[in-house]
Amino acid sequence: MSDDELTELLVRTADLVFARTSPEAKLRIAKALQDTGHVVAMTGDGVNDAPALRRADIGVAMGRTGTDVTREAATLILTDDNFATIVAAVQSGRQVYDNVRKFILYIFAHATPEVVPFLIFAVSGGTVPLPLTVMQILAIDLGTETLPALALGREPPEPGLMKRPPHKRGSTIIDRRMLIRAWGYLGIISAILVMAGFFLTLYRAGWQPGDPTGPGTPLHHAYQQATTMTFLGIVACQIGTALAARTDRASLRSVGLLTNRLLLWGIAFELAFAAAIITVPPLQAIFGTAPPDPLMLAILIAFPILVWAPDELRRALLRHTGRR
Repeated sequence: MSDDELTELLVRTADLVFARTSPEAKLRIAKALQDTGHVVAMTGDGVNDAPALRRADIGVAMGRTGTDVTREAATLILTDDNFATIVAAVQSGRQVYDNVRKFILYIFAHATPEVVPFLIFAVSGGTVPLPLTVMQILAIDLGTETLPALALGREPPEPGLMKRPPHKRGSTIIDRRMLIRAWGYLGIISAILVMAGFFLTLYRAGWQPGDPTGPGTPLHHAYQQATTMTFLGIVACQIGTALAARTDRASLRSVGLLTNRLLLWGIAFELAFAAAIITVPPLQAIFGTAPPDPLMLAILIAFPILVWAPDELRRALLRHTGRR
């Protein structure tokens, strides 16, 4: 069979079994599969298998019965010579890859609600006071979001993980779809909620655009409450983002709300840390916070749901249409 005939056979037939193949034939098959756009894994244990293992995208050598040359040419070595280990390795690799993406998505999603307050302050020319202080940003980036982000790295495998096709060659962990979801979807929703809490707090105190809010002014305490609402709003939105980031396409119900205990502990820590910042007098002085009134605190309870629910709906639509 010529190379052209082999390529045509691979394109025309969905499932093929090649039996009693020579090392040269294994090399030709690997090359033909790659030429048709497939990602190829090749197993072997003999010296003659080394060229095919090197040619394949993933060469898998036997650790017990394989020769030294084969193990040197391979990417993966099965120490137990059990083919089932390949499946476990693929699942482990995909789980780690997914969890890295979830970690990055969670971190990136908070950039929008942190940047928007400064943009509003700059565009308004100071008519709108700064909705978020630098110290409060540090409290978010170095305090409240750290443990939940790390906990996403221990997320269990998502349903359907092993039914996905391999990633395309040249694909990166950070892609356009992730950025759109982080900055343009979860981030925008969070920014709208956060700024709504800030302006609502000021307007309830009688503030009008341009009114002074600096120390010694009648509205200074209301301004501190408003910036605290911005800070707490971002923290509340972080909870919704963490729940949304747990899956890429599956529903939260399918993975279970309580399956990642580390994430729950991380959320508990960020809530306790945020509560200390707004209630402990020394920390209030450092971060410029003041506890909002009970009504505004009650509004914050809805923020995680308002961030998570639209993304849950988006993922449901993706599953329904079958598109990525």
